[in-house]
Amino acid sequence: MLAAARHSAITAEVQRERIVRVADLAHMLGVSLMTIRRDIDALDAAGAVEKIHGGAKLPGKASTYEPGFDQKVTELPDLKMSIALEAASQVREGMAVGLSAGTTTWALAQVLANGPPITVVTNSLRVADVFHRGAARSTVILTGGERTPSDALVGPLATAALRKLHLDVLFLGVHGVDPDAGLTTPNVLEAETDRALVAAARRVVVLADHTKWGTVGISTIAKLEEADEVISDMLLGADARRLLGERVGRLRIAGQPGSPVSA
Repeated sequence: MLAAARHSAITAEVQRERIVRVADLAHMLGVSLMTIRRDIDALDAAGAVEKIHGGAKLPGKASTYEPGFDQKVTELPDLKMSIALEAASQVREGMAVGLSAGTTTWALAQVLANGPPITVVTNSLRVADVFHRGAARSTVILTGGERTPSDALVGPLATAALRKLHLDVLFLGVHGVDPDAGLTTPNVLEAETDRALVAAARRVVVLADHTKWGTVGISTIAKLEEADEVISDMLLGADARRLLGERVGRLRIAGQPGSPVSA
């Protein structure tokens, strides 16, 4: 196979899976590992893919890039709502439920606001507003802190408030999910606050649509293995499903019958 054809095939595979391994590409194309590494070097130099340890991924934005809430909420609303509906099925009356900041957790808040009475603990102004505008059936505990572009409250005040609380389940929205970096965010202070939410929860359920796979923010919230469950959508690639199925407690694909991939 000519180099141009290999480059086209590699680029297509990266676009489909978001992260690919050198060994898998070599097997797929029937060439040596060294040939694939040279191809990835050339594609990385051209900006078509981003070279990472052991493979390649989609070129990403800067690790501190953080779009505002109003921009993010317009992206993939149907997929995010499908994830939210899958997550909401786990909530029962009287539970203490943590909701981190994010547009998928905001979608979940809209579902839960019409559900049974619960206690919601959140560092998201947008999430709190959903419940305050609703029928006021649930109790909302909003942390203090410094406001981020995504309308999260972060920093020492938020973290201190969370250290004394105990949650039945945390639904965690993330900026990125990566096999090496884990669950990440572009905001260092938000990572600290999210870690406090994780520490307070008996169960951690990550809500992440397929575009989060292979994205890396500057700061790690937790390792993949620290998630009890990840809920994603049906566009999540096969390699991502396999790896998450191996490393998290359970992977659910929203909208797919029999969604748990592993237990």
